[in-house]
Amino acid sequence: MTIFSEDHKAETVRRGRIEVICGSMFSGKTEELIRRLKRATFAKQHVEIFKPAIDTRYSTEEVVSHDKNSILSTPVESSASLLLLTSDIDVVGIDEAQFFDEGLPEVCNQLANQGIRVIIAGLDMDFKGVPFGPMPALCALADEVSKVHAICVKCGNLAYISHRTIANDQRVLLGEKMEYEPLCRKCYLKALEEESKVLKQDVD
Repeated sequence: MTIFSEDHKAETVRRGRIEVICGSMFSGKTEELIRRLKRATFAKQHVEIFKPAIDTRYSTEEVVSHDKNSILSTPVESSASLLLLTSDIDVVGIDEAQFFDEGLPEVCNQLANQGIRVIIAGLDMDFKGVPFGPMPALCALADEVSKVHAICVKCGNLAYISHRTIANDQRVLLGEKMEYEPLCRKCYLKALEEESKVLKQDVD
């Protein structure tokens, strides 16, 4: 006879809920999303994974973590599309939620109210430290919020933000280690100060 852990049994029965995994870049958000979705698949649940169509960094049809773990997904243009594609589904996974439109929280709420377990991963802040897209509302609606942390590349403490290392002020800029680095609050403020000095010198 197979004996399952209490955690496993809880995962297979806790329908109708919203789980948010948030944090900076390189913090393992997508890795944790994939882990939860694969566990649900192993438990014989019907799982569907979505990501914003604009995210084509690693693959057009897969959710891929920085550690190169992946799971097949459906790219969508808008949050409304999720309601058309989730019939007879037990678990819905959503990656890079910060890139979705502001209708995503209400869509996720509708799915949860229909008895679907919704697992969301996304950046909680943009590169300027401003709450990103629909993420604040999703965290407020969630039954469970898991904040994960990268390691600051300057000092080794827990990272606070994804610092953009190139001169580009667009809010949405897809990138990796060439464009972003995880920094703690102290190192981030120091980096801003140094960038401000360089900018002042260039102007002078």
